[in-house]
Amino acid sequence: MKFKIENKKRLIAVLIAVFFMGLAVSLLVRVNFGTDPCSSLNLGISSKLGISFGTWQVIFNSILLVLVFLFDRSQIGWGTLANMILVGYIVDFFTWVFDRLLPSNAFESLGIRIIVLIPSLALLILSAAVYMAVELGSAPYDAVAFILARKLKKVPFRVVRMVWDITAAVIGGLLGSKIGVVTVVIAFALGPVITWVKEKVNKVL
Repeated sequence: MKFKIENKKRLIAVLIAVFFMGLAVSLLVRVNFGTDPCSSLNLGISSKLGISFGTWQVIFNSILLVLVFLFDRSQIGWGTLANMILVGYIVDFFTWVFDRLLPSNAFESLGIRIIVLIPSLALLILSAAVYMAVELGSAPYDAVAFILARKLKKVPFRVVRMVWDITAAVIGGLLGSKIGVVTVVIAFALGPVITWVKEKVNKVL
């Protein structure tokens, strides 16, 4: 996990992507159309355990990190630490901010919810794809999908990622998380978007 000066742009891209991922998830929780599969899973578990989303994210990713370390430690990098430590707490921070600045009925209108939903969903998918495409390490949740795809050589990554996300979403739903259009879109769209963004990022960075 040595830092090289040529990775400076990629590290900045990771930090920006992680920040916007946290912001996007916090907004998606507000509009209540569901969140990404990983967040749905962790929101369900954290609510059952009675701890903050950010704290459970760190615990959950730390558990998966052990598996990543055993099977493919090349997936571990600065991006791994940034994602597993920062995203959940950024979500908690913006949730705290919104609780204090926005009225309780701010998102009761379906029209407002849809207006907020569209850019938030696009922001989450693109920022998640950028952070994975720069290849400075993956969050343990994402790294497991890459490891599975490598083991299942005949199965395309996008298929492995969809199955992985759908499984997380189903478990999250069973634990009480909101499963909605956002969860479905991300489960089916993130894999292909990562592939597309990776091609663009490699031309720039």
